Amino acid sequence: MRFDLSGDQEFFRETARRFIEAEAPISVVREWHDLPDGCPQSWWQAAAELGWTSLMVPESLGGGSISGRPLVDLTIVADEMGRGVTPGPFMPTNVVAETLGRSGSPQQQALLEGVMAGEVVLSWAFCEPGGDWTAGQVTAAAVPSNGGFALTGTKVAVEAGGQAHHLLVTARTGDGLAQFLVPSDAPGVTINPQESLDLGRRFAEVRLVGVAVGPEALVGAPGAATEADVARQCLTMQLLQCADMAGSAAKVLEFTIEYAFDRYSFGRPLASYQALKHRFADMKLWSEASQAAVDGAADALVDGQDEARMVSVAKSYVGDHSVELMHDCVQMHGGIGVTYEHDLHLYLRRATVNRGLFGTPGDHRVCLSKMMGY
Repeated sequence: MRFDLSGDQEFFRETARRFIEAEAPISVVREWHDLPDGCPQSWWQAAAELGWTSLMVPESLGGGSISGRPLVDLTIVADEMGRGVTPGPFMPTNVVAETLGRSGSPQQQALLEGVMAGEVVLSWAFCEPGGDWTAGQVTAAAVPSNGGFALTGTKVAVEAGGQAHHLLVTARTGDGLAQFLVPSDAPGVTINPQESLDLGRRFAEVRLVGVAVGPEALVGAPGAATEADVARQCLTMQLLQCADMAGSAAKVLEFTIEYAFDRYSFGRPLASYQALKHRFADMKLWSEASQAAVDGAADALVDGQDEARMVSVAKSYVGDHSVELMHDCVQMHGGIGVTYEHDLHLYLRRATVNRGLFGTPGDHRVCLSKMMGY
């Protein structure tokens, strides 16, 4: 985590860590793996009371951040959730709440009160079969019908799709992209759970067949304004994924180093061997650089300067090095590192899923090349 936290931000971080350690330690998270929602609703409401769902909501609507830089504050929570492989609809709810706070109608913004209380869960239905996370590949259609629209299409890898009360559906109209806030139980909406490598979070396939929505469901205006919202949502989601991965990698490195000092081989700690010291030094460098990449991307998004490039830099670096770090830590642990009983695989599963969602490191390196004119 960044070194320039204010006193209030440091207190916020410590509060989040203590809450996770007390209310959702990994032993409890393992018990939640069998829950359909991934975590109890009561726990998510308690998390919301700490401000986890209100940071991206404007103060005029009852929200507010710790520092006046809400995305920076949000990465603090994402980092701590990564350290605890903590479940919950944190990322999609905040991404959609930010868009409703910025572009939603007064009726849509009225939902944010329930969001901030942890009573309403929001999800973003964006990606479609094929795994392309670019807005240009959206094919779900929004056809004018009876003064409103009829939505048809299939969305996949919708985080918290089965738990959401409302879905923000990104679709295409004759004027370009448009987004609609749709109740998850609307006629024509079918939500099927999808299996995930991540045992804590939940994902779903969302099928839309002639879903009739009125003009009041439209979030913002179709065209350039909506495309700007979609781009912002993608960048925010990618940033939170990077913060989550960086937190996970830092925690895995911590308990691996502790294990290496406790585990003896030929009468001496594993950590005393020179070859392993070199590997630990490399991993520490990757971890610190990952944290710095997240901090740089968060600052860029807040300041509105070169944000797409900085987020792609973070996703390409953190996505690769966090997973590689964890693979190295598995080797450091030896046989126990590949057992189900050890916690290491929970972190590796989560980081692997984050690595692929909203663009792989390779995808983001291609984006960086295009930005540089290659």
